[in-house]
Amino acid sequence: MSNKHHQIVVVGGGSAGLTVAARLTRGWFSRPDVAVIEPSDKHYYQPLWTLVGAGLAKKEATERSEASVMPRGVTWIQDAVAEFVPSQNLLRTHTGETITYDWLVVAAGLQINWDKVQGLKDAVGKGGVCSNYSFATVDSTWEAIRNFRGGTAIFTNPSGAVKCGGAPQKIMYLADDRFREAGVRENTNIIYASALSSIFAVEPYRSTLEQVIARKQIDCRFRHELIEVQADTRQAVLKNLDTQELVSLKYDLLHVTPPMGPPTFLAQSPLADKDGWVEVDKETLRHPRFSNVFALGDCSNLPTSKTAAAIRKQAPVVARNLLAAMQGKVCPAKYSGYTSCPLVTGIGKLVLAEFNYQKTPEETFPVDQSKERWSMWALKRYLLPILYWHGMLKGRA
Repeated sequence: MSNKHHQIVVVGGGSAGLTVAARLTRGWFSRPDVAVIEPSDKHYYQPLWTLVGAGLAKKEATERSEASVMPRGVTWIQDAVAEFVPSQNLLRTHTGETITYDWLVVAAGLQINWDKVQGLKDAVGKGGVCSNYSFATVDSTWEAIRNFRGGTAIFTNPSGAVKCGGAPQKIMYLADDRFREAGVRENTNIIYASALSSIFAVEPYRSTLEQVIARKQIDCRFRHELIEVQADTRQAVLKNLDTQELVSLKYDLLHVTPPMGPPTFLAQSPLADKDGWVEVDKETLRHPRFSNVFALGDCSNLPTSKTAAAIRKQAPVVARNLLAAMQGKVCPAKYSGYTSCPLVTGIGKLVLAEFNYQKTPEETFPVDQSKERWSMWALKRYLLPILYWHGMLKGRA
């Protein structure tokens, strides 16, 4: 197989990889040689899948071809990484190619582990079991919600990192509104089974969400994690993480947020920390052991939520620090840990949570963002997708 060399190799053509690549190649003169390794021929705007699952958006609007969003001037290598050898500044792909680099940016996202919940992989997408967490299954959520005629609706949230920590509860609030529209809410018990110890980790947003839960009469089972789906009898088996007791609940609708983790090829590499995430300095986003490696986004071990909004703040830091490092300079940019979670609390209602490493609010607008607002809903539904496609992925925002 052939060997290739590029000045900068970006692993991952998702939100993080493309945003960094776009920023690195925006200059009119002396653009660096940048290659992006990405096997998929499709690119998705995943934050909208919550609304797709509630029948408030079409999933086709979230999909574009990878070719159409690849930054100009970038070499797209449509392949997948099989092995990293950072001590030799090289990696190997699934097709057997060896690619060497001067600088490496790792932005490979995370891996959805459907098989870590027994019975889930075969059950999802039918029989009332649904999930917003893939393009293939998101339609099943709206189908399950609109055909629901009462009973028990369970929404789960696993332990460990997930894409957008608030997403598991957003679809629940929207389902509650849909059930009320259909006149079946009085005959419905909504259960939120979360491995976490509270509804949200940051004040003042947590207080607002607790009021939403009380208003919507949702039965929260904290420190309970879904471990098995018994589709034939419609039973969801939960484990109490404090007592290890198993609890079996009958469901009529089961929305599952599957366990997630670092991609296997990353977790097994020298770049990973003990938990499998790419190790980086939390301010400069530079690898502490391999100085020509940077990482960002969901695959990194940054102690913040894994969201597109976080990537939007991380990408400029990586681009600026990488260009400085290429000139032998100290990394000048620092990342504060900023992330954002647009917490949909119902149709036309949203709490815009924005905070940093210290879990201190770091808000954008001159209003109390802990309050439910229609304006913040409109921002998520209409403005943020435009900002993503035409700003962020172009390296402009």
